[in-house]
Parts: sequence; C-alpha cells; structure tokens
Amino acid sequence: MCRWQIEIYFKVIKSGCQIEKLQLENLDRIKACLAIYMIITWRILFTTMIGRIAPDMPCNKVFSDSEWKSVFAVVNREKPSDIVPSLNDMIKMVAQLGGFLNRVGDGEPGVKTMWIGMQRMRDFALSWELYHQLNL
Repeated sequence: MCRWQIEIYFKVIKSGCQIEKLQLENLDRIKACLAIYMIITWRILFTTMIGRIAPDMPCNKVFSDSEWKSVFAVVNREKPSDIVPSLNDMIKMVAQLGGFLNRVGDGEPGVKTMWIGMQRMRDFALSWELYHQLNL
C-alpha cells in the first residue's frame, strides 16, 4: 500500500507539477522549488485520497471557506449556499477549473486537472478574501 502511495506521489510531481520541464540550473533553486512542490503535491494527493475514502464529508474539513465558496461561485455562477458541498463535489469543481469536463463516464479527475484547478482555486480564494475584506 505505501509503495503505491509513493508511486502516485511522484506521478503528481512529474505529471501535475511537471517538475522535469523546469530545468533549473542552480542547486539552491532546485531545492527551494522541490520544497514548495512537495507541499503542493502532498495537498493534491491528500485531497484526492481523502475524497475517495470519505466522499460525503463536508468539503470545509479540507478546504478553507474562501476556497470552497469562491470555487462554488465560479463553477456554478451563483452565490454559495449555506449548505457546504461534499468533498467529492468540491474535488470535481476544482478539477473543472483545471479542464475536467465532469461527464458521466469521465471517472475521477486526474493529477493534472487537480494541479491546474488548485492553482486557479488559490487565485479565486485570494480574490474572494480581498473582496470580503473591502466589503465591496
């Protein structure tokens, strides 16, 4: 079981983060980049794995309010309700930001769509926070 998790972890780093394309020339830059990408990779892996174990769990156990509310608003084009979506629904919404089509036969979102979706989610969450701080 652990070996498979390790394989998936490195798949996320290679496929999702596309670490091989960076071609950094300096060891310090490589170390700094890897440290950041390892955290991002862990979050993507954790989110997808916990989503498969407990898909009906409320998404606010994994995502901040600004993350899930902003993604909900962008994907559904409506104000988020007071009912917190399930983790499975949220994962699919994040993946849609990364290009996942969410059709009936599509299966679960892949590493790359989650990586891109989480990048976009972070931007939307920051905008959401700023909007509410300024009371616009």
